[in-house]
Amino acid sequence: MDHLLEVNHLKTSFFTNAGEVKAVNDVSFTLDRGKVLGIVGESGSGKSVTAYSIMQILAPTGKIVGGSVLLDGEELVGASEKKMKEVRGNKISIIFQDPMTSMNPTYTVGHQLEEAIMLHTNRNREQAKARAIEMLRLCNVNEPEKRVKQYPHEHSGGMRQRCMIAMALACEPDILIADEPTTALDVTIQAQILELMKSLQEELGMAIIMITHDLGVVAQLCDEVIVMYAGGICEHGTADEIYYNPKHEYTKGLMRSIPTADTAGHKLQPIEGTPIDLLNMPKGCPFAPRCENALKVCITHAPCKVRINENHTSSCWMCIKEGLEAGTMKPEDLPEDAREVLING
Repeated sequence: MDHLLEVNHLKTSFFTNAGEVKAVNDVSFTLDRGKVLGIVGESGSGKSVTAYSIMQILAPTGKIVGGSVLLDGEELVGASEKKMKEVRGNKISIIFQDPMTSMNPTYTVGHQLEEAIMLHTNRNREQAKARAIEMLRLCNVNEPEKRVKQYPHEHSGGMRQRCMIAMALACEPDILIADEPTTALDVTIQAQILELMKSLQEELGMAIIMITHDLGVVAQLCDEVIVMYAGGICEHGTADEIYYNPKHEYTKGLMRSIPTADTAGHKLQPIEGTPIDLLNMPKGCPFAPRCENALKVCITHAPCKVRINENHTSSCWMCIKEGLEAGTMKPEDLPEDAREVLING
């Protein structure tokens, strides 16, 4: 089956005075039509830069230095700016984290919606205005005829986010990238926004990439989950596999950090330490300095990716060790570099 989006060995770096920052390091995944992919990780893990690399909206110091991004089989890496303007909005749209800084405060919401619609379609101003009102109504914005005449500051946080969703969906894209769309919202509004996105996804049949650090959001919305750390993918699987059978020590730490009914009255167990310095990446596993179960091999050798089952992969020496001890994994099943490390200690 052909995938809607294929990201293969994507590498993106930022070139600074201090050196090269490898923000995205050998990331690969696929996305099919009608599916929701969650990308999870703490700040600085490479989630947003992966999305910006797909859309090629990187800062001037950022550059894709390797890999491939195929949209419906068509290569985007190296595509001209003219080509990318056709892709953005029409085929791939993005909702940014903070709608207040994403919208121009000097123009009305209606003007900005109409401008986006006219830029990517053949509609005139009158038709664009009708489409803007239609999209606001679809996104459950009350009194859309009135709202199009208002400025962003006249809307609440939740209402502004609905306007951003309306703008992103106005041209019916194949893929919607949601970059932490509920972070700045209170819990009640967050639930409404997630329910809205879920219903729109089912109604329009689009694919969604949900970027978040909130595992509760992932549980509600996503079919597959990618866990990122230090610019790379440390675990990838279905939502059920990641939640009920996590194999990477970082993923397990994230799970322990989630407040639940069982943790009432008890202290949450955070992941100790600070994120890795991407300018000075360690020789071994990037999570090893913060991992309470780190092995000697974790310090000296980067872990290889192993397949837990057909829907689940992980890059963790502890996972490999447990698999070998349990008999679910054999040395001959491992990649050659992993076998060498195990044999040579």
